[in-house]
Amino acid sequence: MKTHKGTAKRFKKTGSGKWVRPKAWRGHHLEIKSSRRTRRYAGKAIVSKTHEAQLKRLMPYE
Repeated sequence: MKTHKGTAKRFKKTGSGKWVRPKAWRGHHLEIKSSRRTRRYAGKAIVSKTHEAQLKRLMPYE
């Protein structure tokens, strides 16, 4: 079984076993977005329990 490489580049696992993902809307056109708005998109977010089974299927060796 292979690891889904697109998922592997976007999602990481923490030491305690939680999945982390980057926040959306931080890709481009940052000049037109306010500082307040871009700060909101900074950093990482924890993936909800709903998607954990899907991530386990896409990345079986993590």
